[in-house]
Amino acid sequence: MIQPLTLNTPNTIEFGIGKIATLKDHLKSSRRIFFLVDGPIRDTVEPVLLKIESEGAAVQVSTEVVPEPPIESLENLLAPVKAFDPDTVVGIGGGSTMDLAKLVSVLFTGEQTTAEIIGIGNVKQRPVKLITAPTTSGTGSEVTPIAVLTDTAAQLKKGVVSPHLVPDVAIVDPELTMGMPPALTAATGMDAMTHCIEAYTNRYAHPVVDLIALEGIRLMAAHLERAVTDGTDAEARTAMALGSLYGGMCLGPVNTAAVHALAYPLGGTFKIPHGVSNSVLLPFVMHFNLPSCTARYAEVGRAMGLKNGGELNESLAKRCIGKIYNLSECCGIPGSLQDLKVPESAIPSMAESAMAVQRLLGNNPREVRTEDAVAIYTAAFHGSIG
Repeated sequence: MIQPLTLNTPNTIEFGIGKIATLKDHLKSSRRIFFLVDGPIRDTVEPVLLKIESEGAAVQVSTEVVPEPPIESLENLLAPVKAFDPDTVVGIGGGSTMDLAKLVSVLFTGEQTTAEIIGIGNVKQRPVKLITAPTTSGTGSEVTPIAVLTDTAAQLKKGVVSPHLVPDVAIVDPELTMGMPPALTAATGMDAMTHCIEAYTNRYAHPVVDLIALEGIRLMAAHLERAVTDGTDAEARTAMALGSLYGGMCLGPVNTAAVHALAYPLGGTFKIPHGVSNSVLLPFVMHFNLPSCTARYAEVGRAMGLKNGGELNESLAKRCIGKIYNLSECCGIPGSLQDLKVPESAIPSMAESAMAVQRLLGNNPREVRTEDAVAIYTAAFHGSIG
Protein backbone atom coordinates (compact mmCIF):
# COMPACT_ATOMS: atom_id res chain seq x y z
CA MET A 1 0.00 0.00 0.00
CA ILE A 2 1.42 3.39 -1.03
CA GLN A 3 1.30 5.75 1.93
CA PRO A 4 -0.06 9.32 1.76
CA LEU A 5 2.49 12.03 0.99
CA THR A 6 2.63 15.82 1.22
CA LEU A 7 4.96 17.74 -1.09
CA ASN A 8 5.65 21.37 -0.22
CA THR A 9 7.84 23.00 -2.88
CA PRO A 10 8.47 26.58 -4.04
CA ASN A 11 5.93 28.04 -6.44
CA THR A 12 8.80 28.68 -8.86
CA ILE A 13 12.15 26.96 -9.29
CA GLU A 14 14.59 28.59 -11.71
CA PHE A 15 17.40 26.19 -12.65
CA GLY A 16 20.40 26.61 -14.92
CA ILE A 17 23.54 28.61 -15.61
CA GLY A 18 22.76 32.33 -15.70
CA LYS A 19 19.42 32.00 -13.93
CA ILE A 20 20.44 34.43 -11.16
CA ALA A 21 19.54 37.12 -13.71
CA THR A 22 15.87 36.25 -13.15
CA LEU A 23 16.07 37.53 -9.56
CA LYS A 24 15.16 41.06 -10.60
CA ASP A 25 12.06 39.73 -12.38
CA HIS A 26 10.85 38.10 -9.18
CA LEU A 27 11.33 41.37 -7.28
CA LYS A 28 9.30 43.64 -9.57
CA SER A 29 6.42 43.94 -7.11
CA SER A 30 8.70 44.25 -4.05
CA ARG A 31 9.31 47.70 -2.55
CA ARG A 32 11.34 46.95 0.58
CA ILE A 33 13.80 44.09 0.21
CA PHE A 34 16.11 42.62 2.83
CA PHE A 35 19.06 40.69 1.40
CA LEU A 36 21.11 38.26 3.46
CA VAL A 37 24.17 37.46 1.37
CA ASP A 38 27.34 35.45 1.91
CA GLY A 39 30.21 37.94 2.04
CA PRO A 40 32.25 36.37 -0.80
CA ILE A 41 29.29 36.54 -3.19
CA ARG A 42 28.39 40.18 -2.46
CA ASP A 43 30.25 41.56 -5.48
CA THR A 44 28.55 39.05 -7.77
CA VAL A 45 25.05 40.21 -6.84
CA GLU A 46 25.93 43.91 -6.55
CA PRO A 47 24.71 44.73 -10.10
CA VAL A 48 21.30 43.26 -9.26
CA LEU A 49 21.12 45.30 -6.05
CA LEU A 50 22.00 48.52 -7.87
CA LYS A 51 19.41 47.80 -10.57
CA ILE A 52 16.69 47.22 -7.99
CA GLU A 53 17.56 50.42 -6.12
CA SER A 54 17.61 52.42 -9.35
CA GLU A 55 14.02 51.34 -9.96
CA GLY A 56 12.88 52.80 -6.64
CA ALA A 57 12.93 49.87 -4.22
CA ALA A 58 14.48 50.25 -0.77
CA VAL A 59 17.23 47.71 -0.13
CA GLN A 60 18.90 46.57 3.08
CA VAL A 61 21.85 44.19 2.79
CA SER A 62 23.54 42.12 5.49
CA THR A 63 26.51 39.77 5.20
CA GLU A 64 26.35 38.83 8.88
CA VAL A 65 26.38 35.07 8.43
CA VAL A 66 28.11 32.66 10.80
CA PRO A 67 28.58 29.05 9.62
CA GLU A 68 26.48 26.53 11.54
CA PRO A 69 24.59 29.59 12.85
CA PRO A 70 24.05 29.83 16.59
CA ILE A 71 20.72 31.10 17.87
CA GLU A 72 22.46 34.32 18.94
CA SER A 73 23.35 35.14 15.32
CA LEU A 74 19.72 34.92 14.34
CA GLU A 75 18.64 37.09 17.26
CA ASN A 76 21.18 39.76 16.26
CA LEU A 77 19.66 40.00 12.78
CA LEU A 78 16.07 40.45 13.86
CA ALA A 79 16.06 43.98 15.34
CA PRO A 80 17.48 45.84 12.30
CA VAL A 81 15.24 43.85 9.96
CA LYS A 82 12.19 44.70 12.05
CA ALA A 83 13.13 48.39 11.88
CA PHE A 84 13.51 48.14 8.09
CA ASP A 85 10.14 46.34 7.77
CA PRO A 86 10.67 44.47 4.47
CA ASP A 87 8.02 43.03 2.22
CA THR A 88 10.53 40.54 0.77
CA VAL A 89 13.46 38.57 2.19
CA VAL A 90 16.17 37.17 -0.10
CA GLY A 91 18.85 34.70 1.03
CA ILE A 92 21.81 34.15 -1.32
CA GLY A 93 24.54 31.86 -0.07
CA GLY A 94 25.17 28.48 1.49
CA GLY A 95 22.83 26.55 3.73
CA SER A 96 23.52 28.72 6.76
CA THR A 97 22.62 31.89 4.85
CA MET A 98 19.43 30.46 3.42
CA ASP A 99 18.38 28.98 6.78
CA LEU A 100 18.89 32.33 8.51
CA ALA A 101 16.97 34.16 5.78
CA LYS A 102 14.09 31.72 6.14
CA LEU A 103 14.00 32.20 9.90
CA VAL A 104 14.27 35.99 9.65
CA SER A 105 11.28 35.99 7.29
CA VAL A 106 9.03 34.40 9.93
CA LEU A 107 10.46 36.02 13.06
CA PHE A 108 11.32 39.66 12.34
CA THR A 109 7.85 40.95 13.25
CA GLY A 110 8.34 39.75 16.81
CA GLU A 111 5.05 37.84 16.95
CA GLN A 112 6.95 34.64 17.81
CA THR A 113 10.27 33.94 19.50
CA THR A 114 12.97 31.60 18.28
CA ALA A 115 12.30 29.23 21.15
CA GLU A 116 8.62 29.04 20.20
CA ILE A 117 9.24 27.88 16.63
CA ILE A 118 11.88 25.18 17.24
CA GLY A 119 10.44 21.78 16.40
CA ILE A 120 7.86 20.63 13.88
CA GLY A 121 4.86 22.73 12.84
CA ASN A 122 5.29 25.58 15.31
CA VAL A 123 5.62 28.51 12.87
CA LYS A 124 2.34 30.41 12.65
CA GLN A 125 2.90 32.46 9.51
CA ARG A 126 5.30 34.13 7.12
CA PRO A 127 4.20 37.70 6.35
CA VAL A 128 6.67 38.38 3.51
CA LYS A 129 7.80 36.97 0.19
CA LEU A 130 10.84 34.68 0.44
CA ILE A 131 13.44 34.00 -2.27
CA THR A 132 16.52 31.79 -1.95
CA ALA A 133 19.52 31.16 -4.18
CA PRO A 134 22.24 28.66 -3.18
CA THR A 135 25.96 29.23 -3.74
CA THR A 136 26.85 25.69 -2.68
CA SER A 137 25.59 22.28 -3.81
CA GLY A 138 24.76 20.59 -0.56
CA THR A 139 21.98 21.52 1.80
CA GLY A 140 19.13 21.90 -0.68
CA SER A 141 17.74 24.48 1.75
CA GLU A 142 16.43 26.52 -1.17
CA VAL A 143 13.49 24.12 -1.50
CA THR A 144 13.02 22.69 2.00
CA PRO A 145 10.62 23.46 4.87
CA ILE A 146 13.58 23.16 7.27
CA ALA A 147 16.08 25.49 8.93
CA VAL A 148 18.74 24.45 11.45
CA LEU A 149 20.30 26.44 14.28
CA THR A 150 23.02 25.68 16.80
CA ASP A 151 21.98 25.81 20.44
CA THR A 152 25.33 26.79 21.93
CA ALA A 153 24.25 26.15 25.51
CA ALA A 154 23.03 22.63 24.72
CA GLN A 155 25.92 22.06 22.26
CA LEU A 156 23.41 20.66 19.79
CA LYS A 157 21.79 21.62 16.52
CA LYS A 158 18.04 22.15 16.53
CA GLY A 159 15.64 22.18 13.62
CA VAL A 160 12.64 24.27 12.70
CA VAL A 161 10.26 22.49 10.33
CA SER A 162 7.28 24.24 8.78
CA PRO A 163 5.68 24.70 5.35
CA HIS A 164 6.01 28.45 6.02
CA LEU A 165 9.76 28.05 5.54
CA VAL A 166 9.40 26.83 1.95
CA PRO A 167 10.52 29.75 -0.25
CA ASP A 168 8.23 31.24 -2.85
CA VAL A 169 11.05 31.23 -5.40
CA ALA A 170 14.25 29.16 -5.55
CA ILE A 171 16.93 30.20 -8.04
CA VAL A 172 19.53 27.47 -8.57
CA ASP A 173 22.33 28.84 -10.75
CA PRO A 174 25.33 26.48 -10.96
CA GLU A 175 27.50 29.44 -11.93
CA LEU A 176 27.19 30.73 -8.36
CA THR A 177 28.98 27.58 -7.15
CA MET A 178 32.01 27.97 -9.40
CA GLY A 179 33.99 29.74 -6.69
CA MET A 180 33.62 26.98 -4.10
CA PRO A 181 37.02 25.64 -3.00
CA PRO A 182 37.64 21.88 -3.29
CA ALA A 183 37.16 21.12 0.42
CA LEU A 184 33.80 22.90 0.54
CA THR A 185 32.73 21.29 -2.73
CA ALA A 186 33.51 17.86 -1.28
CA ALA A 187 31.78 18.44 2.05
CA THR A 188 28.63 19.96 0.61
CA GLY A 189 28.48 17.31 -2.11
CA MET A 190 28.63 14.51 0.43
CA ASP A 191 25.95 16.29 2.46
CA ALA A 192 23.66 16.20 -0.57
CA MET A 193 24.56 12.56 -1.18
CA THR A 194 23.62 11.77 2.41
CA HIS A 195 20.25 13.48 1.96
CA CYS A 196 19.43 11.27 -1.00
CA ILE A 197 20.70 8.03 0.56
CA GLU A 198 18.91 8.61 3.87
CA ALA A 199 15.67 9.55 2.11
CA TYR A 200 15.79 6.46 -0.11
CA THR A 201 16.56 4.07 2.76
CA ASN A 202 14.23 5.80 5.21
CA ARG A 203 11.55 4.03 7.22
CA TYR A 204 9.10 6.39 5.51
CA ALA A 205 10.57 6.14 2.01
CA HIS A 206 8.01 6.86 -0.71
CA PRO A 207 7.95 5.95 -4.44
CA VAL A 208 7.76 9.62 -5.49
CA VAL A 209 10.80 10.50 -3.40
CA ASP A 210 12.64 7.30 -4.40
CA LEU A 211 12.81 8.47 -8.02
CA ILE A 212 14.28 11.83 -7.03
CA ALA A 213 16.70 10.34 -4.51
CA LEU A 214 18.15 7.71 -6.86
CA GLU A 215 18.67 10.27 -9.62
CA GLY A 216 20.40 12.58 -7.14
CA ILE A 217 22.69 9.73 -6.08
CA ARG A 218 23.48 8.92 -9.71
CA LEU A 219 24.32 12.53 -10.57
CA MET A 220 26.52 13.14 -7.55
CA ALA A 221 28.38 9.82 -7.68
CA ALA A 222 29.29 10.51 -11.30
CA HIS A 223 30.30 14.16 -10.90
CA LEU A 224 31.50 14.93 -7.36
CA GLU A 225 35.16 14.06 -7.93
CA ARG A 226 35.14 16.08 -11.16
CA ALA A 227 33.73 19.12 -9.39
CA VAL A 228 36.30 18.79 -6.60
CA THR A 229 39.17 18.40 -9.07
CA ASP A 230 38.10 21.23 -11.39
CA GLY A 231 35.72 23.77 -9.90
CA THR A 232 35.24 25.42 -13.31
CA ASP A 233 33.83 22.24 -14.88
CA ALA A 234 30.39 23.58 -15.81
CA GLU A 235 28.92 20.16 -16.57
CA ALA A 236 30.02 18.78 -13.20
CA ARG A 237 28.86 21.88 -11.33
CA THR A 238 25.47 21.73 -13.03
CA ALA A 239 25.06 18.04 -12.21
CA MET A 240 25.99 18.67 -8.58
CA ALA A 241 23.57 21.61 -8.34
CA LEU A 242 20.76 19.42 -9.69
CA GLY A 243 21.69 16.55 -7.39
CA SER A 244 21.67 18.90 -4.42
CA LEU A 245 18.28 20.26 -5.49
CA TYR A 246 16.94 16.70 -5.63
CA GLY A 247 18.36 16.06 -2.18
CA GLY A 248 16.55 19.11 -0.85
CA MET A 249 13.30 17.99 -2.44
CA CYS A 250 13.62 14.71 -0.51
CA LEU A 251 13.86 16.41 2.87
CA GLY A 252 10.37 17.85 3.23
CA PRO A 253 8.27 14.76 2.57
CA VAL A 254 10.67 12.12 3.97
CA ASN A 255 13.69 13.78 5.65
CA THR A 256 16.92 12.24 6.89
CA ALA A 257 17.71 9.76 9.66
CA ALA A 258 20.49 8.55 11.94
CA VAL A 259 23.44 10.00 10.03
CA HIS A 260 22.13 13.52 10.53
CA ALA A 261 21.08 12.87 14.12
CA LEU A 262 24.55 11.63 15.02
CA ALA A 263 26.17 14.47 13.07
CA TYR A 264 24.43 17.17 15.12
CA PRO A 265 26.63 16.80 18.24
CA LEU A 266 29.76 16.98 16.06
CA GLY A 267 28.68 20.35 14.75
CA GLY A 268 27.24 21.61 18.02
CA THR A 269 30.18 20.62 20.23
CA PHE A 270 33.22 20.56 17.96
CA LYS A 271 32.16 22.98 15.19
CA ILE A 272 32.83 20.38 12.52
CA PRO A 273 31.17 21.45 9.24
CA HIS A 274 27.89 19.66 8.71
CA GLY A 275 28.86 18.05 5.41
CA VAL A 276 32.10 16.70 6.84
CA SER A 277 30.26 15.23 9.84
CA ASN A 278 27.76 13.51 7.56
CA SER A 279 30.46 12.23 5.23
CA VAL A 280 32.50 10.66 8.01
CA LEU A 281 29.50 9.04 9.70
CA LEU A 282 27.61 7.88 6.59
CA PRO A 283 29.38 4.56 5.88
CA PHE A 284 29.35 3.57 9.55
CA VAL A 285 25.63 4.24 9.93
CA MET A 286 25.03 2.36 6.67
CA HIS A 287 26.95 -0.62 8.06
CA PHE A 288 24.77 -0.52 11.19
CA ASN A 289 21.60 -0.30 9.08
CA LEU A 290 22.62 -3.03 6.63
CA PRO A 291 20.46 -5.84 8.10
CA SER A 292 17.37 -3.64 7.77
CA CYS A 293 17.75 -2.34 4.22
CA THR A 294 20.10 -4.61 2.29
CA ALA A 295 18.12 -4.46 -0.96
CA ARG A 296 17.87 -0.67 -0.84
CA TYR A 297 21.61 -0.26 -0.29
CA ALA A 298 22.16 -2.56 -3.25
CA GLU A 299 20.02 -0.19 -5.35
CA VAL A 300 22.06 2.76 -4.07
CA GLY A 301 25.15 0.90 -5.25
CA ARG A 302 23.65 0.42 -8.71
CA ALA A 303 22.79 4.13 -8.86
CA MET A 304 26.43 4.85 -8.02
CA GLY A 305 27.52 2.79 -11.00
CA LEU A 306 28.39 -0.54 -9.36
CA LYS A 307 27.92 -3.50 -11.66
CA ASN A 308 26.79 -6.86 -10.36
CA GLY A 309 26.93 -10.04 -12.35
CA GLY A 310 24.18 -11.76 -10.46
CA GLU A 311 25.72 -11.34 -7.01
CA LEU A 312 23.48 -11.27 -3.95
CA ASN A 313 22.12 -7.96 -2.70
CA GLU A 314 24.11 -8.27 0.52
CA SER A 315 27.39 -8.43 -1.37
CA LEU A 316 26.47 -5.46 -3.55
CA ALA A 317 25.24 -3.48 -0.54
CA LYS A 318 28.56 -4.02 1.24
CA ARG A 319 30.43 -2.87 -1.86
CA CYS A 320 28.19 0.19 -1.92
CA ILE A 321 29.24 1.09 1.63
CA GLY A 322 32.87 0.70 0.63
CA LYS A 323 32.35 2.91 -2.41
CA ILE A 324 30.81 5.64 -0.24
CA TYR A 325 33.85 5.51 2.06
CA ASN A 326 36.24 5.61 -0.89
CA LEU A 327 34.40 8.48 -2.60
CA SER A 328 34.72 10.59 0.52
CA GLU A 329 38.40 9.67 0.82
CA CYS A 330 39.10 10.50 -2.83
CA CYS A 331 37.58 13.94 -2.28
CA GLY A 332 39.94 14.64 0.61
CA ILE A 333 37.53 14.27 3.52
CA PRO A 334 39.02 12.70 6.67
CA GLY A 335 38.08 9.07 7.18
CA SER A 336 37.57 9.01 10.93
CA LEU A 337 36.53 11.07 13.94
CA GLN A 338 40.07 10.62 15.22
CA ASP A 339 41.32 12.46 12.12
CA LEU A 340 38.93 15.28 12.98
CA LYS A 341 40.50 15.59 16.45
CA VAL A 342 37.33 14.45 18.21
CA PRO A 343 38.41 12.85 21.52
CA GLU A 344 37.24 9.29 22.09
CA SER A 345 36.24 10.34 25.62
CA ALA A 346 33.49 12.52 24.11
CA ILE A 347 31.64 9.56 22.58
CA PRO A 348 29.27 8.81 25.51
CA SER A 349 28.10 12.43 25.79
CA MET A 350 27.70 12.71 22.01
CA ALA A 351 25.60 9.56 22.03
CA GLU A 352 23.34 11.00 24.72
CA SER A 353 22.95 14.25 22.75
CA ALA A 354 22.21 12.41 19.51
CA MET A 355 19.46 10.39 21.19
CA ALA A 356 17.58 13.65 21.76
CA VAL A 357 17.15 14.08 17.99
CA GLN A 358 14.20 11.71 17.79
CA ARG A 359 12.55 13.60 14.91
CA LEU A 360 15.32 12.07 12.74
CA LEU A 361 16.16 8.88 14.60
CA GLY A 362 12.53 7.85 14.26
CA ASN A 363 13.03 7.75 10.48
CA ASN A 364 15.96 5.37 10.59
CA PRO A 365 15.31 1.90 9.12
CA ARG A 366 16.80 0.28 12.21
CA GLU A 367 16.17 1.37 15.79
CA VAL A 368 19.12 3.23 17.29
CA ARG A 369 19.63 2.88 21.03
CA THR A 370 22.20 4.74 23.11
CA GLU A 371 24.57 1.79 23.04
CA ASP A 372 24.19 1.61 19.25
CA ALA A 373 25.10 5.28 18.93
CA VAL A 374 28.17 4.65 21.06
CA ALA A 375 29.16 1.71 18.84
CA ILE A 376 28.71 3.75 15.64
CA TYR A 377 30.75 6.66 16.99
CA THR A 378 33.45 4.25 18.18
CA ALA A 379 33.70 2.61 14.76
CA ALA A 380 33.81 6.03 13.13
CA PHE A 381 36.47 7.16 15.59
CA HIS A 382 38.76 4.34 14.50
CA GLY A 383 37.70 4.49 10.85
CA SER A 384 36.95 0.77 10.82
CA ILE A 385 33.90 -0.60 8.99
CA GLY A 386 32.85 -4.07 10.04
